[in-house]
Amino acid sequence: MEAETTTGQLADRLREKIQTHQAVVGVVGLGYVGLPLILEFVTEGFPTVGFDIDKNKVDMLNQGRSYIKHIPEERIRQALESKKFRATSDFSELEEVDCILICVPTPLNKYREPDISYIVNTSETISQFLQRGQLVVLESSTFPGTTEEVMRPILEKSGLVAHQDFFLAFSPEREDPNNPKYTTRTIPKVVGANHPLSRELTCLLYNQVIVRTVPVSSSQAAEATKLLENIFRSVNIALVNEMKIILDRMGIDIWEVVNAAATKPFGFMAFYPGPGLGGHCIPIDPFYLTWKAREYDINTRFIELA
Repeated sequence: MEAETTTGQLADRLREKIQTHQAVVGVVGLGYVGLPLILEFVTEGFPTVGFDIDKNKVDMLNQGRSYIKHIPEERIRQALESKKFRATSDFSELEEVDCILICVPTPLNKYREPDISYIVNTSETISQFLQRGQLVVLESSTFPGTTEEVMRPILEKSGLVAHQDFFLAFSPEREDPNNPKYTTRTIPKVVGANHPLSRELTCLLYNQVIVRTVPVSSSQAAEATKLLENIFRSVNIALVNEMKIILDRMGIDIWEVVNAAATKPFGFMAFYPGPGLGGHCIPIDPFYLTWKAREYDINTRFIELA
């Protein structure tokens, strides 16, 4: 009973800090996901600290310079002038933040298998500095189970217990770089956690800077959501590219066909032919699910074919 009361008190303290925008937000990984995210928190008046192992990125940011095409340097300079933002490679400063958002890469290795070494290494580092009452959220695209089965045991090496001494959740990034129609702020945020308080606090945090949150029952459900989104795109891109090859041989204009099919008000979503699969997520995410599926003796022939 005492543990529950303590957890409730920790949650109350963090909830108040978030609501008053006094919570210090730390973002680990200042790439095309982490940097725009931290700037949204700065815009809303949250004190922030950006963490990255790349000292060159840290130096550029602290000098007011941007290394990401769609983020103007003026935004970086304004963040610095507000005194609400700074970047560092000193991860011991994680002790001073309230919310830790992890935005590190999740590539494939040479065998086209998931490489979650960045998540593992980041978790190992955080475990050295983890404090009671902190909220840890993973944003990196990954296979279902990563947050609870991989990250959680590493973080608990600190001697703290997830969902009791600290809060843990998964909320997948949904960035579409260079697409001005959709920004970090305007894309709804899926949030999953395996405890109601962890889920509630994570939703509360993101609701301060993002149009709305979409809570789901577990981190696994949120992890699967991101994979489904990108596998859906991957499969349909492969389909329409194959259709283009067939229709070209038949002398039929694929663009005319897709546009005509798109007039159907249900059961069809337009995808257009292109050079193939590109970007950071779409060519990679399907392999994260197919790899995990093998653990359950499931053959994902359709996904792998695409």
